[in-house]
Amino acid sequence: MSESLSCRASSDPVDVRRIGLIDYRQAWQLQRELLTARADGTGPDTLLLLEHPSVYTAGKRTEPHERPQDGTPVVDVDRGGKITWHGPGQLVGYPIVKLADPIDVVHFVRRLEEALIAVCDELGLTTGRVEGRSGVWVPADDHRPERKIAAIGIRVQRGVTMHGFEINCNADLSAFDKIIPCGISDAGVTSLSAELGREVTVEDVLPLAEKATLAALDGELPVSDDRWIPRARPEAPGVTFALQNG
Repeated sequence: MSESLSCRASSDPVDVRRIGLIDYRQAWQLQRELLTARADGTGPDTLLLLEHPSVYTAGKRTEPHERPQDGTPVVDVDRGGKITWHGPGQLVGYPIVKLADPIDVVHFVRRLEEALIAVCDELGLTTGRVEGRSGVWVPADDHRPERKIAAIGIRVQRGVTMHGFEINCNADLSAFDKIIPCGISDAGVTSLSAELGREVTVEDVLPLAEKATLAALDGELPVSDDRWIPRARPEAPGVTFALQNG
């Protein structure tokens, strides 16, 4: 590993925890505890890989009309971005990482995108970035608009990241029908299974995502400049991070 290429403040190994299915609020509390320990210098960089039971979570920029209109509960959270859904069949990754100075939050998001693009490549699906929007996208074709296959929403506090990414493996995408995912109304949501025409499970994707995320954080997987999907300027900016210095 080249120290200068890593976005992490430490060169010590990342503690990877494959947690399995865990309640969203329980995982959120665990993230806060790990962030405090990392910021205080008493804990390592950590990557949590897991699934959540079905839950809607709303970031700071969520508008009322983007929420479910049928009274479905929503957890308001301290990450950037808007509303999304977590549930079975979706791999979630939470990097709790102290960033090297100078902190570049946008580039950190680009590294996570690069990792997920690499995962899709390995499974045989071509994806990329959309200008003005975060996450990983499948290009539009003659029959369908652009489809978001992976979302990213993070928070940085005391120089340490929390929250992270989600990638739809074989999730029930009907859960997204109740909301405007990430505040974006002119695009769709998809999964690896739907795009590849075969069953792709969280268990299939997890080791690929672990390897690619660690490589992206440490600069072994560089951020590419050629994975932007050509399109007109999007209607919704989709900013998905929050920075707190205190």
